[in-house]
Amino acid sequence: MNTIETAKLEEHMEGQNNDASNGYTRPTLSVSEENKNGNSKPKGLSNGLRKTAKKYPDYIQIAMPAETRNKFPLEWWKTGIAFVYALFNLILTTVMITVVHERVPPKELSPPLPDKFFDYVDRVKWAFSVSEINGMILVGLWIFQWLFLRYKSIVGRRFFFIIGTLYLYRCITMYVTTLPVPGMHFQCAPKLNGDSQAKLQRILRLISGGGLSITGSHILCGDFLFSGHTVVLTLIYLFIKELLLGVGRVRNLSVLPTQHQLKFCRTDCQLWSLIYDSPRHFWWYHLICWLMSAAGIICILVAHEHYTVDVVIAYYITTRLFWWYHSMANEKTLKVSSQTNFLSRAWWYPIFYFFEKNVQGSVPCSFSWPISWPPSCFKSSCKKYSRVQKMGEDNEKST
Repeated sequence: MNTIETAKLEEHMEGQNNDASNGYTRPTLSVSEENKNGNSKPKGLSNGLRKTAKKYPDYIQIAMPAETRNKFPLEWWKTGIAFVYALFNLILTTVMITVVHERVPPKELSPPLPDKFFDYVDRVKWAFSVSEINGMILVGLWIFQWLFLRYKSIVGRRFFFIIGTLYLYRCITMYVTTLPVPGMHFQCAPKLNGDSQAKLQRILRLISGGGLSITGSHILCGDFLFSGHTVVLTLIYLFIKELLLGVGRVRNLSVLPTQHQLKFCRTDCQLWSLIYDSPRHFWWYHLICWLMSAAGIICILVAHEHYTVDVVIAYYITTRLFWWYHSMANEKTLKVSSQTNFLSRAWWYPIFYFFEKNVQGSVPCSFSWPISWPPSCFKSSCKKYSRVQKMGEDNEKST
């Protein structure tokens, strides 16, 4: 009987070889189907993958198509242009504050305008310092998070363009309409009446101090419509929130770490784990940033440093510009100028298209080391890997 079965098996194998020579290839079976048919060693797999396939029979072999074009080119030179654009508008804002300061009416002649929030909430002197401290902490957190982004150049140019455009709007609004001071506590610097050299010194002092009151650089009045502090607090939180919320959605195989990255230290492995487990691990971070941003905005009003309308307009313009820009950047149809795409009629659409025309789709929020090579103390191999990482490592060893 054994001789007969052996002869049948040889005839079956010869039939398969003849089919292959005639142009017919046997369809590839999954690992589970191969085990059902009695084949213990799946064909076409390396030794390392065979062992893993036996342990996890649900895995199948997937051929990944090679990408011929980079969907997310870094294009740092565009980021540099966006940075220059933002820097120019920030400097223009300081110049405009100096110009508007000369037109602010004295508080004795033009008392503060009526404001409902001021009617019910008395002024707290230290509240504005709290707002500025919260803003500095959020900026520090955002810079730290931005440094670890894989596509930091794309995110950076979006941030620079949005904040530059917002401050350009602010230059226009504060110049066309000059409001009186919101409270009698304001101590405005004396007017210079055409002294250009003294005005230049004020501009440099305002720039060097970051336009903050706690640094003693902001002694000018007139920059009320709309609130620049509210712009920064709102925009920083939006970038922090949206980037970390996007991390949990990145789960496709195209963004898995490479073999070179898998050789990084334990810290890097934990970083990749946090990326794929987010956002549930970062809910507390979202909450803290939101509380700091909201508290900073409320403290602006509690300190009576801006009218309520200044804060409302700043929040509205900031959120709308952020949401419009990213909706256009993430949707391919909104990037095309057409009769039905009304967003393409915005004045900044040509600048937007210049920055985003080579970015294909939504940018995955993945993280990487800020530098190419980690320090030597971080080069110990990780002990814990996921199934996919382990299979990739076995495949590399076998080849």
